[in-house]
Amino acid sequence: MSKNESADRTRGPQITLSTSLDSADEALVVGLIAAAPDSDDAPTLLLAADVLDDAQAAAISGALVAVGAGGSHGEVTRIAAPESLGVSVVVAVGLGDEAAVDDDEKVRQAAGVVARELDGFSTVATTLAAAALAPAVEGLFLGAYRFDEFRSAKSEPKKLPPTTIHLLTDDTGKAVKADLAHAVAVADAVAIARDFVNTPPSHLYPEEFAERARALGAKAGLKVEILDFASLEKEGYGGIVGVGKGSSRPPRLVRLTHAGKKSAKKVALVGKGITFDTGGISIKPAANMDQMTSDMGGAAAVIASTILASRLELEVTVTATVPMAENMPSGTAQRPGDVLTQYGGTTVEVLNTDAEGRLVLADAIVRACEDEPDYLIDTATLTGAQMVALGTRTPGVMGTDEFRDRVAALSAEVGENAWPMPLPAELRSDLKSRVADLANVTNHRWGGMLSAGLFLKEFVAEGVEWAHVDIAGPAFNSGGPWGYTPKGGTGVPVRTIARVLEDIAANG
Repeated sequence: MSKNESADRTRGPQITLSTSLDSADEALVVGLIAAAPDSDDAPTLLLAADVLDDAQAAAISGALVAVGAGGSHGEVTRIAAPESLGVSVVVAVGLGDEAAVDDDEKVRQAAGVVARELDGFSTVATTLAAAALAPAVEGLFLGAYRFDEFRSAKSEPKKLPPTTIHLLTDDTGKAVKADLAHAVAVADAVAIARDFVNTPPSHLYPEEFAERARALGAKAGLKVEILDFASLEKEGYGGIVGVGKGSSRPPRLVRLTHAGKKSAKKVALVGKGITFDTGGISIKPAANMDQMTSDMGGAAAVIASTILASRLELEVTVTATVPMAENMPSGTAQRPGDVLTQYGGTTVEVLNTDAEGRLVLADAIVRACEDEPDYLIDTATLTGAQMVALGTRTPGVMGTDEFRDRVAALSAEVGENAWPMPLPAELRSDLKSRVADLANVTNHRWGGMLSAGLFLKEFVAEGVEWAHVDIAGPAFNSGGPWGYTPKGGTGVPVRTIARVLEDIAANG
């Protein structure tokens, strides 16, 4: 395995606590708080650990004002450091006004912005922990994330992001160390998901995806089970087999389990793992089809989240059921009008082979429900309708009302901002088939995200609290980087799932 394929890949900088600048530090990153709009005051430096004496602080503040730094959110300003400080450069990042400093997501984004501006510095120190330690750590780690596996020597970046970040703080006690370790673990799990999404389909196909999940899962102490094509056919996984049979690279089903105590709540995670989606016989337009490398973003997220549950030793039993297939057109591919039998016996008329995600998810949901979970979360890059309704940064969450709203609220807490959506009963009749139990699409374009949710609802066992998170847009950033989010794989919704798992472990 290459560096990005390895379970041992370093996905971000080493972040440690420090009470003072280190001789190895090359730059000092400080937060800058903007003055009130109606004030003539200068912006305020965010300091920590008595790093600067009064004269140094005054010199830095004066220099920042002289070059026009105002502290607006995400504004990055570099100045030469005072000679007595021991670093060559001070990099200031605007945090916004005083209210913004209390907004974890704004701190996270500002930290991500400045981390993207630190290429060329191997070791830096920062005072950003004084705003909010965990968000600052997540933003710095994820802002420094890079994926350069497939660049040749001639195009490798000449300047690399920091390998070490010293987090300046007055408090290095046990609780602060625990907060740091937790934040790094969460950020690394997001980066695992990003790595999966960013790996091209030439190198990440169902068999390889399953093996990488096995390697990462085994390292984290998870129980791992993989079903190959023959086993899937034998056991009746008609959705996964139907979607995957058009490809020369056959499908897989991966199961990863983190076991809590016998009394712990049981949570099933299901993620769509279409390693590339051409649309099958109902082929997609050529424009932007390359972005379908991200169609396994849901699978990436649930694999990473299960690994994180183990790393954090959460007292909840988590089982990820992950269908993996490549949706290709060929002489063996399923056709529009075919009828398949899902795992569990429901028959589905395939009216559109590009609505394949719900077919593999249905099999996985039924299998996951056989474990009698208390909760089930499935996530998928499922519908273009999600982006039409909510844009490219806001996941839609559907499901049983109480759990749906709980997931959405917790998602807002961590800055992923999933939005609760309904499952209107009147749309269910549009999924009727003339020859089978269900059709995989409606005969119209209205409420496409909601209709997909209603399709999945048919396969969720009665009594299971369920949330379906559509991340068609949020899983992959096709534009320029922003905040701590790079171009390409984003790792959404790992932080949402992690927060929900922690909440279930704490509150049932």
